[in-house]
Amino acid sequence: MNDAEKELIKGLEADDAEFKSHLTTKRRAELQNIAHATMNDEREKITLRISRKDLIRIKSRALQEGLPYQTLINSILHKAVSD
Repeated sequence: MNDAEKELIKGLEADDAEFKSHLTTKRRAELQNIAHATMNDEREKITLRISRKDLIRIKSRALQEGLPYQTLINSILHKAVSD
């Protein structure tokens, strides 16, 4: 793990961590539409193992974009299979 990753983890674990979204209004709307599309379907619970490093990155991205990380994962998967 490099210094940047250690710093990210430290920041995520801090109670006073502040994150600012860098999303444009248009991009936020796009992500919300994708999330709503995936949530309107019948859903099935799954178990998925991914690397800790990827999960940290996903959670960080979700915080930056103002979304729950599971919603972000759903959006990524939906986009991947819909294109």
